[in-house]
Amino acid sequence: MPVYNFKQMAPVPSASDLVDIVLTRTQRRTPTVVHPGYKITRIRSFYMRKIKFTQQTISERLTAMLNDFPRLSDIHPFYSDLCNTLYDRDHYKLALGQINTAKTLVDAVARDMIRMVKYGDSLYRCKCLKRAALGRMCTILKRQKASLSYLEEVRKHMSRLPALDPNTRTLLMCGLPNVGKSSFMNKITRANVDVQPYAFTTKSLFVGHTDYKYLRWQVIDTPGILDHPLEQRNTIEMQAITALAHLTCSVLYFMDISEQCGYTIEQQCNLFRSIQPLFANKQLVVVINKIDQQPWDTLESEKRAMIEELVKDSGSNTTMLQMSNVSEEGVSQVKNTACDKLLAARVDSRVSGNKVDSVMNRLQVVYPTARDGITREAYIPESVLKEREQHGGKKVFPKSRIGYAPTKDDSDDGDETPVESDDDDMVGGGGYEASSTGPRKKTARELMWENGGPGVWAPDYREQYDLADPEWRFDAIPQILDGKNIADYVDPDIDEKLRLLEEEEEQLQAEYEAANLERMNDDDSLDEMEKAAVDEIRDRVKIARTYKERPGGRNRPALPREIRGRVKDKHDDGAKLKASAIEKRMEKYGVDASQMIERGRKREREDSRSRRRHDEDREMENASPTPDDEEMRNGRGLSKGAMKRAKKERDESVKRERSLARSHSRPREPSQMGLKDKDAVKIAKKVEGLGQRKWAGGSGEGDQRKAVHLVKWMNTGKKRNGTHYCR
Repeated sequence: MPVYNFKQMAPVPSASDLVDIVLTRTQRRTPTVVHPGYKITRIRSFYMRKIKFTQQTISERLTAMLNDFPRLSDIHPFYSDLCNTLYDRDHYKLALGQINTAKTLVDAVARDMIRMVKYGDSLYRCKCLKRAALGRMCTILKRQKASLSYLEEVRKHMSRLPALDPNTRTLLMCGLPNVGKSSFMNKITRANVDVQPYAFTTKSLFVGHTDYKYLRWQVIDTPGILDHPLEQRNTIEMQAITALAHLTCSVLYFMDISEQCGYTIEQQCNLFRSIQPLFANKQLVVVINKIDQQPWDTLESEKRAMIEELVKDSGSNTTMLQMSNVSEEGVSQVKNTACDKLLAARVDSRVSGNKVDSVMNRLQVVYPTARDGITREAYIPESVLKEREQHGGKKVFPKSRIGYAPTKDDSDDGDETPVESDDDDMVGGGGYEASSTGPRKKTARELMWENGGPGVWAPDYREQYDLADPEWRFDAIPQILDGKNIADYVDPDIDEKLRLLEEEEEQLQAEYEAANLERMNDDDSLDEMEKAAVDEIRDRVKIARTYKERPGGRNRPALPREIRGRVKDKHDDGAKLKASAIEKRMEKYGVDASQMIERGRKREREDSRSRRRHDEDREMENASPTPDDEEMRNGRGLSKGAMKRAKKERDESVKRERSLARSHSRPREPSQMGLKDKDAVKIAKKVEGLGQRKWAGGSGEGDQRKAVHLVKWMNTGKKRNGTHYCR
């Protein structure tokens, strides 16, 4: 795992964004209302709290920023020099120092202004001091515009740096541009580095991982290095120099002997000598690449001697290997050699260190000592020697080879069945086979192949039971439930009863089939037209039953009574539930629908009469009173009982009128609602329903908002600070 993870650094806001963040947070998290009638101590604490909160917010933001960025003196020297190469150490430290200075200035401004607010004698004076304090703090932040923008760019670049561990097992590739480093990395790792036929395709460090001897190895691909002084090398080349200088690794120096990279072998040797001091205390492998284009054996003797002399002069830690990325010849050998050399070097360094002493004190190695001087040979049983003599000294298979793939030990002739595995030698049924030393028990595998193979036959493990009496092995094991044997409660005549039940079931089935046959014979008395009608009715009944029993049919709700009898589809005349359509549809099923239609017409006439009677009663109520009504209301011409009932009805009607007057649902005349007639009332109700359907859930017809309710700014901030005022 990498030691440093620069991807977790928080983004650095710009100066203007930082000012907005601070002021918005101050506005939301502090009280916002103060009145001149408050005590002066309360007014002072109100504005002091705002100044202090602003200072704390700025300090928290800048401190988190300073803690996120690494200190170059505290991190690994590889990352320290890499940051110096990429971002300029002085510029980096200067930007962080300016941020730290800004934090100190903000703290000083807040301290001074709070001291002045303590002696404010009015609300206006305290408010002016608060504005001055916040303004000075924001001015300090705005002056850090360049530093903040520079640190944000550095953060973006650092988040894209390879996540490598400087202390783990590492293979590092270096050399001139376009010599095959990236292609080799793509071969041995799961990385996908861009490979192009021009120089400096790789412009930064790339990290891949591979496995060797159950260990995870880190492979680093570096940009190409040119042969010129260190001061003239650019940023791309300095990344490779930094990795060579600070990483403990196994170095693979690639050389292109075909010279297709654009550099001669002499130039490649000169580069090796110029960076050779960086190879000190490292395991070095000189990789002769592209041997598919220029084989090592056919290379010119002068160039070959130059390379061999270079390897010889570099020391005992240097190894020369040949490979080709195209034909993959020698790729695995180069990887394995480099890994083995680094593993051996790491073990030697640990053994030579001080840590091994503490481990060796806890280890004790015991070596066996000889008890006498007698030499004891291996013992071979006589039965094995006899079998070998019988087969002419040929190796004998101790077990059957049935069901196994042929191996190199099998016979070469046409009969591929090994010795002592022929089926002809098996004794049928007894589980033993004949041999010179007597009957041999068959193995479970042999019995398995004789009885159908795997999945068909299973061994009977009861033979291996160790019981007091061997005859008990194949007895049925009793099943115990609640301390009682189930076999004691089994009816001994269960088989006979089951047979009688089966016979009775067969008899009932035969009677049912005979009844169906008689019913089919009755149909023979019908003529052809009647038979066709009967068949059609049965088919339709079957289709209707199937449609009713299908899964989707049960979930469909029944039609409400309000829409029964209405037109289901105005474009489908057959869907109209009229008397003629019902009669026509029922005739298809052979059902007389005349009585049903007559009953429906009778019910419709009764409904129309009741509606007509209700309308007449309403008209009589709304009509102006006649002299006869006045006479009846006054009680003239009525008996005492009729007068009491009339008076009771009048009292109840008065109470009902008062109740309706208080109710909002009382029906009113069209003229009272500003409409002309009843048709206009219907149209108005329809339009009202359509409007309510559109703005249901809103505050009114004009409510077109599409907002999220209960947003954060409505529920956080003010209520925790002792006020519910939401301005």
